[in-house]
Amino acid sequence: MKSDAEHTRDLAMLARAARLALRGHGGAEPNPLVGCVIAHGDRIVADGMHRICGEAHAEAMALARAGDDARGATAYVTLEPCNHHGRTPPCSHALVAAGVARVVYAQPDPNPIAVGGAETLREAGIRVDLVASRPCNDLNAPFLHRLATRLPWVTAKWAQTIDGNIATRTGDSKWISCERSRRMVHRERGRVDVIMTGLGTATADDPALTARSGTARRTALRVLIDPQLAAPTTLRLLDIANAPTLVACLPHLVHGGPANGLRERGVDVAALGPRGQIRPLLEALVRERAISNVLVEAGGGLTGDLLREDLVNEAWVFVAPRTLGDVEGRRPIRGDAPERLAEARSWRLVSSRLRGGDVVLRYRRGNGHAS
Repeated sequence: MKSDAEHTRDLAMLARAARLALRGHGGAEPNPLVGCVIAHGDRIVADGMHRICGEAHAEAMALARAGDDARGATAYVTLEPCNHHGRTPPCSHALVAAGVARVVYAQPDPNPIAVGGAETLREAGIRVDLVASRPCNDLNAPFLHRLATRLPWVTAKWAQTIDGNIATRTGDSKWISCERSRRMVHRERGRVDVIMTGLGTATADDPALTARSGTARRTALRVLIDPQLAAPTTLRLLDIANAPTLVACLPHLVHGGPANGLRERGVDVAALGPRGQIRPLLEALVRERAISNVLVEAGGGLTGDLLREDLVNEAWVFVAPRTLGDVEGRRPIRGDAPERLAEARSWRLVSSRLRGGDVVLRYRRGNGHAS
């Protein structure tokens, strides 16, 4: 039976491994983000994370750094070590070969082709412990969600005043958040697969929706939700010189004059659901393009639509130290209005921190998994 001190150490090492794993965001997907720490007691001898899909997994990177110090050590891993030959050899076999004495992991691998790592380790005489860890659960939630639902992890982002406005009554919103907050958003743009917006935001702000600060790890597909294909042809989103764009419209408009005109410019056109639902589009993007995550930068209309379809998993809310006091100011969510407070959507606060003068709040639906 584990002592309290050992359990405390397990949780601390798994939390460290989860923080390491986050460094792979933007490179590892569609694989899960995985971190690994190798230690003798409290002494860490090596660590690693899965940086790029197709390259070394976290365990392999940590073992290579540890060398002979891995023998007799404990390996702490955010996810059960894989047990199959894919782009890389199985991590369970590498841990056995390195002579580790114990493996602690936070969640079983839900991927049916990769399961069995814990059993392989036990058969080799290695002590294996499954230890629940909130940081690891939060880390793994997007991967588990995609496997379970065949939908991407959707994050809605907005900047608002203290009194809940994202723009004045005239639509002016530049800039509510501070420069440091905007740099954070640009960094995330360079790590996600899709950046989604609606016609209202595209027309009012004419955003490019590209990563213009930091090092972009991937170029996101920009998706414009435009059911009637009413977007002006002069929009910067329709210039594909720096990033690809897909316009989603009602099914009967996918083949026709306006859609063909977009295709001639190199813009993809895809169908929404029969009544403009967004879920079929997201399902197709996962199925056909293997996307993992979507960042939504839109007004209250599109965000409300996504919430009504229960498609938003996470919210990033940048609260700026300003007030408008305007009853006609623009709100971050529209049209998702229950009549009773008991029917309101529930969120869980994942983190809060100061960034410049702003407070950055990260929320997830319920327990962090899509309902």
